[in-house]
Amino acid sequence: MRLIINGESREVGAATLAALLVELDYEGGWLATALNGEVVPARERDTCRIADGDRIEILSPMKGG
Repeated sequence: MRLIINGESREVGAATLAALLVELDYEGGWLATALNGEVVPARERDTCRIADGDRIEILSPMKGG
């Protein structure tokens, strides 16, 4: 399916937000996620279904300054 992830169109195979994070190699508990503009708490990612055309934002902390 095709999603918009952090403003970029991407083709993915994941069916849930948690599976998407694994597919895209995001690791660690310091992530913030949103689906179509709504924040998705970490505890809900396993059950949060995604669909073709959804907009996903994934934010993670970065080192540097």
